[in-house]
Amino acid sequence: VVVDAGHGGHDFGGKHDDLLEKDMVNAISKKIKTLNSDKNIKLLFTRDDDKFVELAERTNYINSVKPDLVLSLHVNNNKNITTSGFEIFVSDKSVAYEKSNELAQKLVLDFEKNIPLKNRGVKTAPFFVLSKSEVPALTLEMGFISNQNDRNYITSEEGQNQIAQTILNFVSGLK
Repeated sequence: VVVDAGHGGHDFGGKHDDLLEKDMVNAISKKIKTLNSDKNIKLLFTRDDDKFVELAERTNYINSVKPDLVLSLHVNNNKNITTSGFEIFVSDKSVAYEKSNELAQKLVLDFEKNIPLKNRGVKTAPFFVLSKSEVPALTLEMGFISNQNDRNYITSEEGQNQIAQTILNFVSGLK
């Protein structure tokens, strides 16, 4: 499984005060790595520090290692601060759209059971990493940096651990 922590380096992603999306997703990515005790799960990462990685470089890496799944981690942002919840995106432009959508439908239910945020469902979008990956690929928008409740959860130790563990449990169920 390739874990793609979105943004990095000069690309901050979403921002709220001094909180940056690139840092939030990298923290959760590191928790996934730390909490993984299943020797049968091989995790690979597009970045493990605060460096900028071009989208084409990410997909070239993904397509060269041919993982069973790509999880691109992101945090949403909206001018309307009441907008909240998690959602998962897949690309209908991907050669692996059907499998991506099938996995997204399962993961969104796992999130609904374990993550105390609103379920915004599975959606399609032509995001580069999703469209250009030749394997099943999902973008996880794990909440809104612009919403206080979501932000408090995503930045908390407990919230990050719950998100990471939910992802690991999902991945271990794919074997």
